[in-house]
Amino acid sequence: MCLAVPSKIIDINDTVATVDVDGVTRKTSILLLEDVKIGDYVIVHAGFAISKLDEKMALQTLEDLRNILSADSSQA
Repeated sequence: MCLAVPSKIIDINDTVATVDVDGVTRKTSILLLEDVKIGDYVIVHAGFAISKLDEKMALQTLEDLRNILSADSSQA
């Protein structure tokens, strides 16, 4: 199973971006996308940024995921 978690680009070095999700950073290839810049949100799969999201949608998705995780842990 693959979860599409929005990741924020915080640095770009040639064709490799550093992305952040709640303080966890990873390197990802941006070869498959055109016109990405620092501050953009992307969906990463298998080490590649495969799509770009608008900030409003990305932030809503992250909030929804946090709420799901919070609800799940309160039922344990």
